[in-house]
Amino acid sequence: MSDNVALVVGARGVIGGNLVRHLQELNGWQVIGLSRRGGESAGTVRHLPVDLLDAADARRTLAGLKDVTHVFYAAYQDRPSFAELVEPNQRMLVNVLRAIEPAAQGLRHVQLMQGYKVYGAHLGPFKTPAREDDPPHMPPEFNVEQQAFLEAAQQGKAWTWSALRPSVVCGFALGIPMNLAMVIAVYATISKHLGVPLRFPGKPGAYRSLIEMTDAGLLARAMVWAATDPRAANQAYNINNGDMFRWEEMWPTLADYFGLPVAPGLPMSLATVMGDKQPVWDEIVARHGLAPTAYRDVSSWAFGDGVFSWDYDLIADGSKARRHGFHEYVDTAKMFTRVFDDMRSRKIIPPR
Repeated sequence: MSDNVALVVGARGVIGGNLVRHLQELNGWQVIGLSRRGGESAGTVRHLPVDLLDAADARRTLAGLKDVTHVFYAAYQDRPSFAELVEPNQRMLVNVLRAIEPAAQGLRHVQLMQGYKVYGAHLGPFKTPAREDDPPHMPPEFNVEQQAFLEAAQQGKAWTWSALRPSVVCGFALGIPMNLAMVIAVYATISKHLGVPLRFPGKPGAYRSLIEMTDAGLLARAMVWAATDPRAANQAYNINNGDMFRWEEMWPTLADYFGLPVAPGLPMSLATVMGDKQPVWDEIVARHGLAPTAYRDVSSWAFGDGVFSWDYDLIADGSKARRHGFHEYVDTAKMFTRVFDDMRSRKIIPPR
């Protein structure tokens, strides 16, 4: 029996999937992945399908997981408006915790995945760099509601909690609605196929504003650190790569990777302009012998529109994590190259 048994909630997403892969590389961990679709179990990893919006299904699925020691909560339900996000996302977390607590008597830690929405980053220009003790903004906000529930539930319990707040997370995953690396890779691939330069599609102000990313691998390592280091107990942490950039500096680097010239930006809705490009994608897949990947599984256009619309600085202070013991950082330009190389090795996008 492993010393640590991780329950990864949302195991098929960018965050959960990369965490599962990281835990597989470590000694002393077994992994149970929860997702709506389930997955193929192998080695130290077991996948279980579950509808977390259904309390009864959550209880049935989690009732036998008595050996779980750590819960990594990275599930997310999208909704049309920010207000509508609160109820389903709060309900899923409540259902998980109420099901796992009575089952796993040796539970040591519950970790919540948040983001810069805690600081109001999605609403407009906010105080930067954001810090973990900044005052709250006008509710509703599901990240804040989830943390309040977790803090209250932990009172008097043996287990501890942590909350991690990454920026835009970049890593490999298919069929995920929030995947900026996939947006850029597919947008560039289609641009090259059609013989057009790589134009920045967002707001002019977004091209010049400061932004930062969070590498999915770095985030996975931070997740394990925060869940196992006593210094991190009952704390929230901003987790980012450690460097900042402007798209006006990064965009030519990305274009060069795909062998594309850069032309002046042209603000446009990717969800609209790229919405009819499935035949083009199918032609690219056939011409280059790529893995047969459905266009819907590589399309995160609405998320790309959101990120490229941020015409204000989007940065948070990551020094608290460093002060408490997590010292890793990632060069963001190299991160993009590594993620794109991974997509090429998996034959999701064409070779150079």
